[in-house]
Amino acid sequence: MADISQTLKEQILQARQTGQKLNIEGGGTKAFMGRAADTDAGTLKLAEHTGIVEYHPVELILTARAGTSLAEIEATLAEEGQCLHFEPPRFGDGSTLGGTLACNLSGPARPWSGSVRDQVLGIRLLNGRGEHLRFGGQVMKNVAGYDTSRLQAGAMGTLGAITEISLKVMPKPAMSLTLVQDMPMDDVIHYMNSRAKEPKPITGAAWVDGKVYLRLAGAKSAVEATAKKWTGEVMEQGDQFWQQLQHMQHDFFAGDEPLWRFSVGSTAANPDLDGPWLIDWAGSQRWYRGEADIARLETMAKRAGGQVSLFRGGDRTDEVMHHQPRALKEIQQRLKKSFDPDGIFNPGRLYSWL
Repeated sequence: MADISQTLKEQILQARQTGQKLNIEGGGTKAFMGRAADTDAGTLKLAEHTGIVEYHPVELILTARAGTSLAEIEATLAEEGQCLHFEPPRFGDGSTLGGTLACNLSGPARPWSGSVRDQVLGIRLLNGRGEHLRFGGQVMKNVAGYDTSRLQAGAMGTLGAITEISLKVMPKPAMSLTLVQDMPMDDVIHYMNSRAKEPKPITGAAWVDGKVYLRLAGAKSAVEATAKKWTGEVMEQGDQFWQQLQHMQHDFFAGDEPLWRFSVGSTAANPDLDGPWLIDWAGSQRWYRGEADIARLETMAKRAGGQVSLFRGGDRTDEVMHHQPRALKEIQQRLKKSFDPDGIFNPGRLYSWL
């Protein structure tokens, strides 16, 4: 694998010398995210930079190269009764660990188990100077460069090419079940937040098609006791529902209409938009399908205490991420300049000005 790292480094140095831009590509399953890629840029491929470097089940730590598939990692963890608690979505067999961090993707358990950003302990990164840098470590108390590792979450490769990631893993819960019941959207925000406040083993709260779904997971005694106390029917195919939600395979996500992601305050009233909705994360993440003006949606998102982005479909030549205030824009541009002084990596993928 050292030869692959060297090859990547040489390609970066060559691009810097010639002024060529580079689109970073892993498994290619997230090409639909962000703004449209620069068609004139070359490709820095990490798909062959694979393999689990270290895995310590007792210490709950795994280190893998960025091109390692999520399927391989999850299969290895399953042998030890462990898992990735942030439930990363897989958009195909080629979904990689590096792409998951770069796009900051987490599944239904996000409010209770944390995000991929929260699980990262350290990374290795090739910057725009061709330097192979290490940030963070393999333990939580090692804080040297820890925030730098977290900066990669959601940067979509604009700060460099992630080559290796160390992160926390967790034991699988002993038991899991899902309660489902009919409920109108007007009532579900208050209901989910009320349940989420209780000291119970809840790991999922979602609403779609007029039904609310609550997932309980943990010790068998705690799960069964809570299920008896709360309303709702036990769902026979509960695990299947959450897997479809995690990997965005639910019928709600099918079709060509633009898919908008609202990240808002969990208790905020739902934006006044006609059309299909799916509410996840006990109200903090809300998906909307339909044609809409992003400026109008940003106003609604701000009113709800958050942001909105065009996740899939629609016009991807324009901005797809929420408008950033001037101060944050300047900080991001300075970070870009520090990591990638010549603007080689993923030009315009996150914002037109980055």
